[in-house]
Amino acid sequence: MALKTLWYVRDGCEVETGEVMVFTGPHFALTVRHGPADPTGVAAGRLGEDPQMLRFGPVAVLHAVLDTAVDSYTEAAVQVRTDLTALERRVFSAEREDFTEPIYSLKREVLEFRDAVQPLVPVVQDFAGPHAGWPEEMLPYFRDVADHMHRTDTEVRSLDELLNSALDAHLARVGTWQNDDMRRISAWAAILATPTLVAGIYGMNFAHMPELSWTYGYPLAVAVMAGACALLHRTFRRNGWL
Repeated sequence: MALKTLWYVRDGCEVETGEVMVFTGPHFALTVRHGPADPTGVAAGRLGEDPQMLRFGPVAVLHAVLDTAVDSYTEAAVQVRTDLTALERRVFSAEREDFTEPIYSLKREVLEFRDAVQPLVPVVQDFAGPHAGWPEEMLPYFRDVADHMHRTDTEVRSLDELLNSALDAHLARVGTWQNDDMRRISAWAAILATPTLVAGIYGMNFAHMPELSWTYGYPLAVAVMAGACALLHRTFRRNGWL
C-alpha cells in the first residue's frame, strides 16, 4: 500500500505532503518513506504500548501505520479549518482589504489536501472487509480507520466549499466597494459641476450679461454656487451616496 503523509505548516498556511509505502508478507512488514514526515515511529510506539496487537502479525503493522497517517490528516484538517475561520472573519470585517490572494492560496492547499485524501478512501474501505489470510479480529480496527477517513474526506470537501463561498462573498464585497466608490465619485462630480457651470457661463466675457455691473453680482453668484453645492451635498448624504 502507498499512502500520502501530510502535515500543515501554520506559519505559511501550506500543506506539505510526503509518501509512505508499506510492503507486507506472511512474516514481515517493510516501510519505505519519502519526505520528512515519518508515521512509522508513532506506529511503532502504539504497537509497543499494546503488545496484544502484535499477535496479528504484519497486518497489525499495516493498521498502525495507516491509523497514524489518518490521524495526521484529521489534525491537519482541524488546523486548516482554524485558519479558514480566521480568514472568514477578516473577509467579513469592516476593513477594506483585498483577500483574494490569501483565499486562493488556502484553496490551493486544500486541493492538495484533497488529492492526498480522496484516493485513499476506497482503499481503506476495502481493508474494512474480509481478506484471505487476514485475522478477522483486525476488521473492526480497519473499520474504525475507514470511519475516520470518511469523516476527514467529508471535512476536506466542506473546507473546499467554504473557501468557494468565502471567495464569492469577498468578490461580492469588492463589487460593492467599487459601486460605493463610483457613487461617491459621481456625487462629487455633480457637486463640482454646478459651480463649474455658473463660472463657465460668466467666464464667456460677453459685453452684455446680467448683473455684470451690479455691485453685489459677484457675491450673489458665489452664494448661489455655494448654496447649490450645499444642497446637493445634503441630498447625496441623505441618499447614502456620500
